[in-house]
Amino acid sequence: MGVSECPMAASVHWLSRNCNLEATFRMKRNNLSAVNKVIRSPPAVKQPKRGLCTSLRQTHTLSVLDWGTLPHHVVLQIFQYLPLVDRARASSVCRRWNEVFHIPDLWRKFEFELNQSATSYFKSTHPDLIQQIIKKHAAHLQYVSFKVDGSTESAEAACDILSQLVNCSIQTLGLISTAKPSFMNVPKSHFVSALTVVFVNSKSLSSIKIEDTPVDDPSLKILVANNSDTLRLLKMSSCPHVSSDGILCVADHCQGLRELALNYYILSDELLLALSSETHVNLEHLRIDVVSENPGQIKFHSIKKHSWDALIKHSPGVNIVMYFFLYEEEFETFFKEETPVTHLYFGRSVSRTILGRIGLNCPRLIELVVCANGLQPLDSELIGIAERCKNLTALGLSECEVSCSAFVEFVRLCGRRLTQLSVMEEVLVPDDRYTPDEVQTEVSKHLGRVWFPDVMPIW
Repeated sequence: MGVSECPMAASVHWLSRNCNLEATFRMKRNNLSAVNKVIRSPPAVKQPKRGLCTSLRQTHTLSVLDWGTLPHHVVLQIFQYLPLVDRARASSVCRRWNEVFHIPDLWRKFEFELNQSATSYFKSTHPDLIQQIIKKHAAHLQYVSFKVDGSTESAEAACDILSQLVNCSIQTLGLISTAKPSFMNVPKSHFVSALTVVFVNSKSLSSIKIEDTPVDDPSLKILVANNSDTLRLLKMSSCPHVSSDGILCVADHCQGLRELALNYYILSDELLLALSSETHVNLEHLRIDVVSENPGQIKFHSIKKHSWDALIKHSPGVNIVMYFFLYEEEFETFFKEETPVTHLYFGRSVSRTILGRIGLNCPRLIELVVCANGLQPLDSELIGIAERCKNLTALGLSECEVSCSAFVEFVRLCGRRLTQLSVMEEVLVPDDRYTPDEVQTEVSKHLGRVWFPDVMPIW
């Protein structure tokens, strides 16, 4: 939709380009008044009838004047569409607009961007603005995020800001590293001290994303002590100082928790049973990152089937998402029994054996992404998944091989329920039944829509 099609968008566009028009008009009007005092008005003469151009000029002048008298709530709506820099410039036009600039509604959501200019591509929040927010608007902040680059200095600056938010009522908090996990380089005591300031003072936190940080068990206990009634989402994958006991404490006391993201090494039967208790709300989303805890680790602990069954019985609609970053020899523990996973992503090579187990033991599977497999065709494994995983609606394949015939059969078995199909062209191996061009036609017929394989761009 263009600017001319949306009245609010048109207003925002006009305001951002002409935020100083009113000040300019006032200056011209004052200069004109001074000139009129010196020059005597000539005798009154009959004025010619105003034409169309004069009327249009008058209409334009009136429309400029109207901006200064707009109600606060209208200017507030327009300000919400403006970037912070344009909003600050507009606030200098007049007193009314400056008052709107400081209305608490405009400061409920803020993202602090912190970087070292020599090594980062995004613009950093100006230090003067940060101090103004801390002094004047800290009490208004509700949805706060910190986006830092890969430098330790930026992560430490974020911790310094967190430690000053003592009069806040934050509801959502996110710590985002755009490159390497820079928060892990901050001294653990400094990070935990800053984080607990927010945990203690907010008392209404509902969403926390603190992945790749040195958060620990004692700080989670402080979180629970002050926010157990309000916490709904907790994402804390790759937090090596958190143990299974720490996350179990969260599950035991935060009965309203609906979304949880963690590493497999702190997943336990006790945690799944705690999330399945009668007093706990239905879990909606459980994300599990499966990575090696130690270099060279091959064996992983297993989760009992009755623990998974208890969770599904309590929360039948839960999405269980698993990201695997393992080598082939590290998969031995997984998928030997029925596993209620719904979304599977393999970031490294996965063997035919494991994919065969998935077809047998993952009946709830909705989405499967295989980034690599090697040179072993996945024909029978894919067909087995299509036959047994009746909920499968999305498939992604890259750096593996499937014969054209098997791929067409897979799509035929899934039919139109397969709403997402992303397969690299190199994956499809021609055989005596289909060429790649014929595959495109057959797959499109079974899906009921035009489909093409993905092509690697040549730069």
